[in-house]
Amino acid sequence: MAYTYEELSKKTVAQLRTIAEGLDHDAVRGFSTMHKEHLLPALCEALGIEAHMHHEVVGINKAEVKAQIRQLRKERDAALVDHDHARLKRIRRRIHRLKRKIHRATV
Repeated sequence: MAYTYEELSKKTVAQLRTIAEGLDHDAVRGFSTMHKEHLLPALCEALGIEAHMHHEVVGINKAEVKAQIRQLRKERDAALVDHDHARLKRIRRRIHRLKRKIHRATV
């Protein structure tokens, strides 16, 4: 059966050990004495699964927002050179708002 990282992370140590029993891989050697924090990455390696959770952004175009942030960073650098503190503050706030927009849209 194919597992995902999310499914494996929700299983108990006993369930993970029964999955490891059926595998013949160097990463899960000694699985019976492993704790969950060591067994989970070993199982992911043995099964060929990426050992982290994937998050996706819903409702916004992340690439477009990140392009805006890159443009604002260039403007921020120019404002720093010009010593324009009012403009610098506005740009930094816009960057912050865009980053928060991405964070809120992440599921």
